[in-house]
Amino acid sequence: MNWPTSRHKWRILKPLGRRLRTEPTKAEKVLWAALRKRSLLGFRFQRQRAFEKFIVDLYCSQARLVIEVDGPIHDQQQADDANREEYLKRIGLTVLRFRNEDVLERLSEVTATICKALEVR
Repeated sequence: MNWPTSRHKWRILKPLGRRLRTEPTKAEKVLWAALRKRSLLGFRFQRQRAFEKFIVDLYCSQARLVIEVDGPIHDQQQADDANREEYLKRIGLTVLRFRNEDVLERLSEVTATICKALEVR
């Protein structure tokens, strides 16, 4: 299933997504290294995928799985994150959220959680 983004929004989101891919956080870089090239159970992930007005950190279309890596800024935007997550769930996606420190300090636990979500699909 495809969730089109309007042309107007895409003109704004496309350069933002490109910038986010070229300037990932350290935690995003570490998690991407673990997921890229179908490294996790053979599933393909994309970085900085747009859905309507949102850009998600990582997305697996085969499993309809969104992965968000949250840094300290997310402590200040919990309501926004909840709205975003509600929208993503409403269009049939599963959302997993991990803190930066979880990715950086407990990567094997993070990838195990992602594997469980992929196996359910």
